[in-house]
Amino acid sequence: MVHTSTENNSRKLPQYVAALAAAGGAFACGTLLGWTSPAQTKIVDNGTGYDFPVSDTQFSWISSAMTLGAASVCIPIGFLINMIGRKWTMLFLVLPFIAGWAMLIWAPNVGLMYASRYILGIAGGAFCVTAPMYTGEIAQKDIRGTLGSFFQLMITIGILFVYAIGAGLEIFWVSVVCGLLPLVFGAIFFFMPESPTYLVAKDRSENAIKSIQWLRGKDYDYEPELAELRETDREIRENKVNVWSALNRPVTRKALAISLGLMFFQQVCGINAVIFYSSRIFKEANTGIGEQWATILIGIMQVVATFVSTLVVDKLGRRILLLASGCAMAVATTAIGVYFYLQSQDPTQVESLGWLPVASLCIFIIMFSMGYGPVPWLMMGELFATDIKGFAGSLAGTSNWLLAFVVTKTFDDLNNGLGIGGTFWLFAGLTVLGVFFVFFAVPETKGKSLNEIQQELAGNRSNPSAVVSNGAAEK
Repeated sequence: MVHTSTENNSRKLPQYVAALAAAGGAFACGTLLGWTSPAQTKIVDNGTGYDFPVSDTQFSWISSAMTLGAASVCIPIGFLINMIGRKWTMLFLVLPFIAGWAMLIWAPNVGLMYASRYILGIAGGAFCVTAPMYTGEIAQKDIRGTLGSFFQLMITIGILFVYAIGAGLEIFWVSVVCGLLPLVFGAIFFFMPESPTYLVAKDRSENAIKSIQWLRGKDYDYEPELAELRETDREIRENKVNVWSALNRPVTRKALAISLGLMFFQQVCGINAVIFYSSRIFKEANTGIGEQWATILIGIMQVVATFVSTLVVDKLGRRILLLASGCAMAVATTAIGVYFYLQSQDPTQVESLGWLPVASLCIFIIMFSMGYGPVPWLMMGELFATDIKGFAGSLAGTSNWLLAFVVTKTFDDLNNGLGIGGTFWLFAGLTVLGVFFVFFAVPETKGKSLNEIQQELAGNRSNPSAVVSNGAAEK
């Protein structure tokens, strides 16, 4: 846990470089998430790209197979992270990325498309657990929020990238370009250092010193940070328990409840529904913006808003961004729900209200990208002690992907049962619950070392140096 004072000649640039290199894999994940938008138009609507037909139902499973793959790998990857390290786990994930894209590019039937997307989901889901953990451990506390936000920023850039190339390329070449990106990530990230936290835990102190000096500069006094890492590791070893006992600690349960809650409200706020209906909203508002350009515009809004979040997350704090994001999204989904409800009653009522869903859509996308998009993943890397971080973070990641699958697959059923307006109002109500959850349950982690965060979770705010692990926190 990194995170001593920055007053002893510490350099920040190498930490930005390492975090951006790790986020290169998030860029590859973004292309995986965004691929379905241009692919559906070309494969299902136009019947191009493959020598066999693909129905709407089949493509729905092609899209959602990725979320199942991601959910299935999150817990196993937690053990691999602790066995071979954060760096080598991420480099290893290049293999399933390449294999999945190759299978998708040359798939002879729909069954292999399902399998390829499942494998790609395994790579993407594993990366969503490993990269935030790596970034949280290499960064000093005053820039940890900014570096942690790079992950979501690069995912949104990856989504925008595939939207843009999908507007001009055949789906075969879109997939080829996406398949090459993990190789570029691997070539760059190979030269980055391993997490000092992991190296100390494996009794590789000399390598940990080299890693710290790479990240902080040769003139940095590494002794205080190394001593803190060793003390943390010693406390963990003295209180070493199996995974289930570690999960049973009150502090771990509290951290897990917060992380799972944030993942839950991230998925049920309605982000998938808003994006799903974005093209229809632009069309009915008579904006003159075509479907492809509408998705590109949404991608641009996501990138810009997430970039702004990286600039302010260490100044405004996590709670402020989450609370502002939740309130704005609840208002936006309520307004979209009103529009579609009135339209279902009498379409003439909304002929002059086309601006309402468009404005609400833009507000929702921007505020989601500033708060509920990046912050839950960032905090996942901050809330857990080292000895349980891999497994607990994996549980949070699994819940996120399973919820994404459930929300996506039940969306049509909700529309049929509640109507489009009622479905958006349901999302608005759940988002309001999320605001109360954040206000009463989520601590502020801005500017605090990982040890200090453990202290606060344990209820000991007065002496931040006394507790360095969840296990020690309960003595």
